[in-house]
Amino acid sequence: MQVLEAALLSADEPLSNTDLRRLFEPDLGAELIGRLLAELQQSWQGRSVELKRLASGWRFQTREALQPYLERLRQTRAPRYSRAVLETLAIIVYRQPVTRGDIEEIRGVAVSANIIKLLETRGWIDTIGHRDTPGRPALYATTRKFLDDLGLRSLTELPPLSSLSDIEGVLDLVEPAEHASPDAPEPPEGS
Repeated sequence: MQVLEAALLSADEPLSNTDLRRLFEPDLGAELIGRLLAELQQSWQGRSVELKRLASGWRFQTREALQPYLERLRQTRAPRYSRAVLETLAIIVYRQPVTRGDIEEIRGVAVSANIIKLLETRGWIDTIGHRDTPGRPALYATTRKFLDDLGLRSLTELPPLSSLSDIEGVLDLVEPAEHASPDAPEPPEGS
């Protein structure tokens, strides 16, 4: 358990079960690793840091209730995104895979290439293919990094769109994620 704990505490990114199994020779097997992770998770319960399972693996992270205090120590401001960026992201999240044309049809306005580029640079969306229509437009979908930054294992953990009174509820989901990756690029002016 100490080996797992040390690996998870020192990792920059979430570690998958496969990564964790590689720590041991001979392999301990998925079942034993799972039990050890559950024990480790239990032993950290009630502390300021928790072991959390995300889309791409396991990581230690500070509890959400402590974030307002930790924000006071940040030297740089978290990036702020325009309404256009957040609306575009929300459409991709709830309608994926979508093309730029789909997003424009839903929003009713043109989508700047800078908005798509910003979301790709942040690592929150990626091109997963092309629609088999004239022009073969790119299909966009969210990434595991997006889920990790929001502290989710899958998109099913997001609230259903029908339960949100308007787009504001979806936009509020992204707020904590703006602080999740200190190495995230700053949005360009006007985004």
